[in-house]
Amino acid sequence: MKCANHPDVETKVRCGKCGKPICPRCMIETPVGIRCRECAQLQKLPTFSFTKRHLLQAVGAAVGMAFGCGAAWWAIRAVMPSLYLDFLLAAGFGYAIGEVVGLSVNRKRGRWLSIIAGITVVVGYVISIFPPWGVSFEWLSLRSLFFDILAVALGVYVAISRVK
Repeated sequence: MKCANHPDVETKVRCGKCGKPICPRCMIETPVGIRCRECAQLQKLPTFSFTKRHLLQAVGAAVGMAFGCGAAWWAIRAVMPSLYLDFLLAAGFGYAIGEVVGLSVNRKRGRWLSIIAGITVVVGYVISIFPPWGVSFEWLSLRSLFFDILAVALGVYVAISRVK
């Protein structure tokens, strides 16, 4: 027999439901036997399947969190300027952003939600450095920028891990 999907491959295996000849590349092992892709009816888990509406909800929540976290980051820096405090702030804001993005789409997970959460941490940091109410350049030293990049990377990692 030849595989129904790959006519150049010989096989002795048939789908347990429809009887179509299938090769090892086409067969899907299910709890009730070997099936072809059509009969196996592979579906994504509901946690990982989302619509454009879910993405828009996540983006809306992310925009709000970017401005909120950016303003809070700026305010805390203004009161307590410390290079090492940024690591704690970035991790905390990354966690909060990941949670809010996840909650906005009913705890769904996926690559696009991870991208949205990671970008939100970066945008929040940029807003904290260049707030709409005035730019403050005292934090923009080379040493401070190095630590801030590491802190933002930590925040992005934490945010992504919450919705991955």
